[in-house]
Amino acid sequence: MEKVSCFYCEKDQRLDDLMIKVTKLSVSTLYLFKEQTYKGRCVVAYDNHINELFELSDEERTSFMKDVATAAKAIKEAFGADKMNLGAYSDKLPHLHFHIVPKYKDGYSWGGTFEMNPSANLKLSDAEYEEIITSIKQKL
Repeated sequence: MEKVSCFYCEKDQRLDDLMIKVTKLSVSTLYLFKEQTYKGRCVVAYDNHINELFELSDEERTSFMKDVATAAKAIKEAFGADKMNLGAYSDKLPHLHFHIVPKYKDGYSWGGTFEMNPSANLKLSDAEYEEIITSIKQKL
């Protein structure tokens, strides 16, 4: 199998271009997606380079899913989301991570699957990102 360069492991400019580190969780790291069409959208990336959820031991999987649930709950509480969408894809970047996407009634793509790359492509100021991160951290 061809080795894929992983920005979650290398923590290089590719990661910095897409996300901002929020905090370290028990076995993963929480990142805020810079594209904020879905206010509060984040990613929880497992700390070790692994691709599939089923590759984890029962204990590792329990810890990781607890991190995902903890982050999703904090984001829902911070922004009053009506529904939390979770997605784990990794087709092009084989590293276990979950997208945590808050959805809002009458908001972008309500009632459908969240868009990985929304056409709105909403980027914020550094101060706005920091405000979102602070709100999430207060609920963790």
